[in-house]
Amino acid sequence: MPRRLIADYMVVFSLVVEHNGFTAAARVLGVPKVQISRAISALERALGQRVLERTTRRIHITEAGRAILAHCQRMAIEIEAAQAALVPVAAGTSLRVSLDQGYGRVLAAPLVPRFLERYPDVVLRVLNSGEDGADNFDVQLRSDGQGMAGHVVVPLAKPPLVLCASPTYLAGRVLRAPSELASYALLWATAEKQPTLRLAKGGGTVEVRCTPRLSTADPVSLHAAVAAGLGIGVLPEFMCRNGFATRRLVRVMPEWQVLERIELQALSPPDRAEQPVVRSFIEFIRANAVPAMAAA
Repeated sequence: MPRRLIADYMVVFSLVVEHNGFTAAARVLGVPKVQISRAISALERALGQRVLERTTRRIHITEAGRAILAHCQRMAIEIEAAQAALVPVAAGTSLRVSLDQGYGRVLAAPLVPRFLERYPDVVLRVLNSGEDGADNFDVQLRSDGQGMAGHVVVPLAKPPLVLCASPTYLAGRVLRAPSELASYALLWATAEKQPTLRLAKGGGTVEVRCTPRLSTADPVSLHAAVAAGLGIGVLPEFMCRNGFATRRLVRVMPEWQVLERIELQALSPPDRAEQPVVRSFIEFIRANAVPAMAAA
C-alpha cells in the first residue's frame, strides 16, 4: 500500500479517537461515515492488527491502537501546521491570549518564548482569565471542557490522569482496591465538594465517592502538595514523569485506569478564528505541547 494512503488512514484514526466515534470524525472531515469505516479497515489491513474494537454503542482502542496513536496524532498536527504555515503572519500583528487558571498556564507559559522566537514580528499579550480585559481575546486556552457559545473551539488534548503519591506518604503501604482510597487524603482538581472518582480495570468500572482534602484549579500547587507527601493525587501523567523517574512519586494502583480526563481546548471568536496569527499560535501549541501529553 502506498505510504501516502497509510498516512491518510493514520490521520483518520487519530480523529476517530479524538472525537470518540466514526460519525463525529466524518462530520469533522465532511465525508460520509462509510469512508471513515473503510479508512480504519484499510489501516488495520496494512498493519495486520486491529486498532479499534467496535460495538453498536462505542469504540474501544486496542493495544495496537494505543501503540500508534501518538504517531498518528503527530501526523495530523503536522499536516495542519503545514497548512497554517502557508499563510504568512504580517509584521506587527498583535495577538491576545487568555489562559485559564488551570492547565492553560502549564500548557502555554513554557512555550511563549519559543513562539516569540518563531514569530519575531508578533506583538503578544498574555492574560490570565478573570483579569480586566481577559474577555477580549483572540485565543483562549482552557481546561474545563466547556466551550463558550458562539466561539470556534479547537480540541487540543485529553491527557490521561493517574493516581500517585510520594513514597513517604504511603510509608510502604500498597493499595489493592479502590475502596481503600477512602482511608487516604485525596488531592484533586475538582470543583465538586464530594466528587465521584471513576476507575476502570479489565473492562469493569467502579465509582468511589470521596471528599478531597485539597481541591484547586492550579495543577502546579496540586503537584507540589502531592510531592510534599500530603496525600494521593489525581494528576496528569505528563506532569508526574520526572517524579516517577526520580522516585519522588510512585503510581498508586497502576492497574486501575482513571476515567476522568482533562479536556484542553483553544477558543477563538468566529471573526478571528481564521486569522493567520491565531491559526499559527494554535498549531504551534499543538505541535510543541500536545504530543508530550499523550501517555508515555
